[in-house]
Amino acid sequence: MYKLRRLLKRLFSPITIMVVPHDSRQPYGFKLPSVGIVLMVLLWIGFSAYIINSAVETSRYNEMKESLNYYTSQFNELQSSMLKIRDAERELKSLLATGKRDALLERLGNDAGALNADDIKDQIKEAIERIAAIKEFLQQQKNLYLATPKGWPLQGRITSEFGKREDPSHGGMDNHTGIDISAPKGTEIKATADGIVSFSGWSQGNGNLVVIEHGMGYTTLYAHNSKNLVTEGQRVKRGDVIALVGATGRATGPHLHYEVWVKGIPQNPMKYISEVQNVSAKK
Repeated sequence: MYKLRRLLKRLFSPITIMVVPHDSRQPYGFKLPSVGIVLMVLLWIGFSAYIINSAVETSRYNEMKESLNYYTSQFNELQSSMLKIRDAERELKSLLATGKRDALLERLGNDAGALNADDIKDQIKEAIERIAAIKEFLQQQKNLYLATPKGWPLQGRITSEFGKREDPSHGGMDNHTGIDISAPKGTEIKATADGIVSFSGWSQGNGNLVVIEHGMGYTTLYAHNSKNLVTEGQRVKRGDVIALVGATGRATGPHLHYEVWVKGIPQNPMKYISEVQNVSAKK
């Protein structure tokens, strides 16, 4: 108790900040409690982190937009090439429709430059290559979309957030690599992205655990389930029911412990839960 009072006294002990003008005016000062200075520094750090994160997200969005603009221009060029090919085809059909040999050869001589077979071959080859590149790009974007966790695995109240926290079971600080979502026992838990179940079974402190590999570096984890409804190797889609809420393992009550990992590094799941709203706002 004495140590606590001593700590509180230090936190609320005033610090005097002096302001010295460069002109002839007298210096003046004002007092702030130590805890006020600490809070101001923490707020500044938090604000800076938010600005940096917003800048990164904006950069990723602009990069995606530039890629889409590039492939849109490729589509437009492709359409132009196909129109040229169709014009050449109509021209050829018109020539072949000429009944007499002499008239055909005379018209072919006048329009020979317009019917360059090599040019048509090159345009067709370029068109095929552009189509292949566009299809590959769109398939990559589709795979990324399907593999990226989005939305809530279930509706509930967050009782423990991502990051440092006091362990509810044995006390002391630990690093919480996910979020806890409180919900009644038996509530359906849904996969947040397409993928393959890499683990479904018992895992000590996690109790009944489901782990899904989504590809593109993404993995999600669903723990403390009362019952797992999927098996290892099973393919699932976003929105499929994979388990039921419980309190198995080291849990103080029925809830879902939900984690999102990217290339082996735990991420704050709230970023992916709220991503759908962020995308809608950008549109």
